[in-house]
Amino acid sequence: MTEALQVLKSTFGLEAFRAGQQEAIDRLLAGESALTVFPTGGGKSLCYQLPALLIDGLTLVVSPLIALMQDQVAALQARGIAAARLDSSRSGDEVREIYRQLRAGELRLLYVAPERLQNARFLSLLQGLQIGLMAVDEAHCISEWGHNFRPDYLKLAQLARDIGVQRVLALTATATPSVAADICRQFGIPPRNHIQTGFYRPNLALGVSICREDDRLALLLQRLAAAPEAATIVYVTLQQQAERLASQLQQAGIRAQAYHAGMKAELRESIQNAFMAGETSTVVATIAFGMGIDKADIRAVYHYHLPKSLENYMQEIGRAGRDGQPSRCELFACPDDVRVLENFTYGDTPVPEHLQGLVGHLLTLGERFDISTYELSNRFDIRPLVIGTVLTYLELEGVIAGLGPFYSTYQIRFEVPEEEIVARFDPRRADFLQRLFAAGKQGRVWLTLDVTEAAAALDEPRERLLKALQYLEQEGLIGTQVKGVRQQYRRLQQPDLNELGARLGDLFVRREEQSLARLQQVLDYAADTRCLPAQLCGYFGDELAQPCGQCTSCLDPSPRVLPRQAESPLTEVQKKAVAALIAEGQEALRHPRQLARFLCGLSSPAAFRLRRHAAYGSLASQPFRQVLDEAQAQLMASSGSG
Repeated sequence: MTEALQVLKSTFGLEAFRAGQQEAIDRLLAGESALTVFPTGGGKSLCYQLPALLIDGLTLVVSPLIALMQDQVAALQARGIAAARLDSSRSGDEVREIYRQLRAGELRLLYVAPERLQNARFLSLLQGLQIGLMAVDEAHCISEWGHNFRPDYLKLAQLARDIGVQRVLALTATATPSVAADICRQFGIPPRNHIQTGFYRPNLALGVSICREDDRLALLLQRLAAAPEAATIVYVTLQQQAERLASQLQQAGIRAQAYHAGMKAELRESIQNAFMAGETSTVVATIAFGMGIDKADIRAVYHYHLPKSLENYMQEIGRAGRDGQPSRCELFACPDDVRVLENFTYGDTPVPEHLQGLVGHLLTLGERFDISTYELSNRFDIRPLVIGTVLTYLELEGVIAGLGPFYSTYQIRFEVPEEEIVARFDPRRADFLQRLFAAGKQGRVWLTLDVTEAAAALDEPRERLLKALQYLEQEGLIGTQVKGVRQQYRRLQQPDLNELGARLGDLFVRREEQSLARLQQVLDYAADTRCLPAQLCGYFGDELAQPCGQCTSCLDPSPRVLPRQAESPLTEVQKKAVAALIAEGQEALRHPRQLARFLCGLSSPAAFRLRRHAAYGSLASQPFRQVLDEAQAQLMASSGSG
């Protein structure tokens, strides 16, 4: 019996490996990097958890899913495995204890969110450790061709090299052949170590129903009535749609709850727990629900609205039937959804002049500078995620170098009187602390200190102030709360601004086109009468030997037509609404794209405060491009006549 099989049985209580697991584990134990593309629920986590016990050094697991980190760390600890997690929910004391465990070599696995790897202090600690394996969950996020690209993932491959990671395991459930090739290229994974199991799961019966908006609720109620107590997820597009549909289902006697990212974390957690315990049978959710949820007996997944990509769809239906029992996954294909999803796609694309202004601003801040993503977002009317993408590309092109984040504001609570703290130190340090405390603003309980302003006033490096506060807190003399995160950078070169701005602009236009193409692939899937699982397998580079025999297409191969909404030109009333908004001269709506976004109900940082305006979303039923053309024509006409 191999050592890996022994550990599988003795530590994890399993008798045999599932498809692809042993192959991936063997490659890692041989010192090689690998990519695993397994379907959702296919057992990806064992591929790094088991080797972590046999490989020298720390296994670093990078995941954007806090729920998954919490569940896996708790499960590992219950098995007696030394595992910990660093995420935004950890207190200062907990972080310090994990740092101590790392230095002492007490941990086998450490789970971290990708943004933690931008922390200079944490990176410095990692560079002093032996990291035998770095596992990158949701690895498709590293690829700009992927459906869920994240800028903080782009730097992971370089970071792995910088901190001396010995081998990498990239994991995903949704990688097309081009995305898989991109992941392998970035992490230096040889093509033979791309391990992919079949995407087809025979216990899932896939269905497509073409329906109109008015018929959708009745269709869902009919489906739920067949098994009202079965664990079910219903996916919708918007947060308010989740609330409204959950309420309608409750009125029909279904034990349903809404779930979306706009809810408070405690409420989301209680809904998730109720679903896991079977107290809630149906969750109506945006895509915020399901990531990292380990519930094996979900019997049905309904897409009440069209998903924005086949990758999203595959990931979401993968949550059904993980116990191998028959389960239903049905897509309600309604042509009324298309325009909303198309219009969403345009929300992230920045105005070219604003993008040029952002890049110009960043490169005139000096050789060493710090920025707030929130402030830049409001100033240039560019969403924070897009700001992050721009900064990441500037780093990867060697224009700037990230120096890590810091908090601009510290709130200090004295655990012992200020005079007693000062009296503990020699005169030089006592004078420094007195001046430091004097630089803050005293409230009823907290002393608020702007670290950058205080450093300038004291003519001291900011690092000295932070070390002093950290020492005082460790000694129990003060308590602190931090806010106002800022990112530090160093400028490495001064490129041609026009050329760089144009190149970045092209990047975002290309991403917009890719998103629209992905939506079209969903529409093609819904209308195509070929076997549905065979279509999905083909999209992900797999092949189904024969039709499944149980999907909508196999049971009824008659043509399905998904009629598109008719595109009627803007009415005179709608054109007057555009003209009236232009006439107001709102500062946040000076560019055609800003106007079009606003009229189509797409929020932006600069126009956030105007969301209660009567014109906001008034043209949401019209194609974005049509509204953009009208805004452009009217703005040109008004500037020409002015």
